[in-house]
Amino acid sequence: MIRVVKRVLLASPRGYCAGVERAVDTVEKLLDLHGPPVYVRKQIVHNAHVVRDLEARGAIFVEDERDVPEGQRVVLSAHGVAPSVYANAEARGLKTTDATCPLVTKVHVQARRYAAEGYTILLIGHEGHEEVVGTTGEAPDATILVQSVADAEALDLAADAKVAYITQTTLSVDETGEIITALRRRFPQIYAPKKEDICYATTNRQWSVKDLLGEVDLLLVIGSRNSSNSNRLVEVARANGVAAHLIDDETDIDETWLDGVETVGLTSGASAPEKLVDRVCEWFRARGVENISAHRIVDEDVEFRLPVELRRELALAEAQS
Repeated sequence: MIRVVKRVLLASPRGYCAGVERAVDTVEKLLDLHGPPVYVRKQIVHNAHVVRDLEARGAIFVEDERDVPEGQRVVLSAHGVAPSVYANAEARGLKTTDATCPLVTKVHVQARRYAAEGYTILLIGHEGHEEVVGTTGEAPDATILVQSVADAEALDLAADAKVAYITQTTLSVDETGEIITALRRRFPQIYAPKKEDICYATTNRQWSVKDLLGEVDLLLVIGSRNSSNSNRLVEVARANGVAAHLIDDETDIDETWLDGVETVGLTSGASAPEKLVDRVCEWFRARGVENISAHRIVDEDVEFRLPVELRRELALAEAQS
């Protein structure tokens, strides 16, 4: 029985962002409209619970669009894809619905424009992440991946080279700022996005964690291991001297983490549903913790419309009914 933990503070905002909400809604509405199967390329969002719930409803997740039977329906995940994916889908006669987050699409548009204008594109991001793979695919011959300040310092380009930078949308705000500072010092004329690429939800969740840290002894972050923005929340806490752990759900909690801990902070990544927060709160209540409250209430009012292909289908279905 836990006898030390006295309260749990909930970070706000936390959990689903508008892009994740849109992507998950897309798969659910297609299942409602057409029934299973609905194929999904990669994980629609990086959360194991979301994927399992959609699989239970009839979604089939595949690693490659070429794994989808010809003529079937496929949803492209929120992380975005390279142009070659659209070409492969068209060649197989797939009915494609693009659930790419609009903020990721903005980065793709920037990459295409910079490449067309003759820039070398410095993409700040993590190698192998689906978003980085998709963005690089827009201009592979013009794009150089920069993962760290060391990478920025090691770039073998002339100081007056025609360069522009873009970023993955789910990075650490602080670490990205350090990389950008290094790039600006090395390439004073570097062309920057008019508005930063790190998405509002990633930024907000990192700031909410920072705001919480002065009052907690431990931070638990709900999110799957492959969720970039969730991992960044853990890193933010640890960088500020607070112990932090990433958990998929309450079953991952190691009670030894709670030794000597009076106040636990709890947040969730942008692809983690709120029901997982509720489950973790119930886990603490079952162990005698009654003081569970929001640290601050910060509302997010961002909404993204469903993909245009799906809106057309829904309008046609409504007209026919």
